[in-house]
Amino acid sequence: MQNKNPLRILIAEDQPLVRRALASMLALEPDFAIVAEAADGAEAVQAARRWMPDIVLMDVGMPRLNGIAAMQQIVRDCPAAQVILLTRFNADDVLFDAISAGAQAWLPKDADENEIRETIRAVSRGQSRLAPDVARKLLDEFRRVRPLRPDTASDEAGGTLTDRENDIMRLVVAGKGNREIAGKLKLAEGTVKNYVSRILEKLNARSRTELAVMTLSRRIVG
Repeated sequence: MQNKNPLRILIAEDQPLVRRALASMLALEPDFAIVAEAADGAEAVQAARRWMPDIVLMDVGMPRLNGIAAMQQIVRDCPAAQVILLTRFNADDVLFDAISAGAQAWLPKDADENEIRETIRAVSRGQSRLAPDVARKLLDEFRRVRPLRPDTASDEAGGTLTDRENDIMRLVVAGKGNREIAGKLKLAEGTVKNYVSRILEKLNARSRTELAVMTLSRRIVG
């Protein structure tokens, strides 16, 4: 189904052949619009500020400004932009830095075309996409650095969250997007978005991905 307003996509990749291949492939989709391309991190930040994209495909290893640093600036200056990380590396430190910086999904550069398209669409719906091995690493790391506090072990309500916020958080952790949550709970999509923002603020999480991992690792949701 074609969207009335195609997703505005910025591709940040320093290898011209890879960048052009991605742009050519995605431009064939009626619900995608390539608004800008960037060959380095600094250029990506400038392009994001100018075009305010919905989706940013961000390479990790780029000249002038690396992908993680560029992502931090883009997330700060363009809060509506959702960043999908592109990388050949699966190093733990890169992974953890990317999620902390606000990445919503993690795609290997050898991902097939269908996986790339579907990840972009999923992230645009408010979902997070992580490969099982990546999700497992994140859970292990969060358990290591954020052990379960004794005073939360029997806290079924999730601390400072209201019952409605806990309902929404459970659905976020289950991978549901804002539209799906709105339909299930009979709420306006904008209302769900506001709830999610409030939950992120209360739990000091920077993204839905970090919220999901944090929640699972600390057993806030049963």
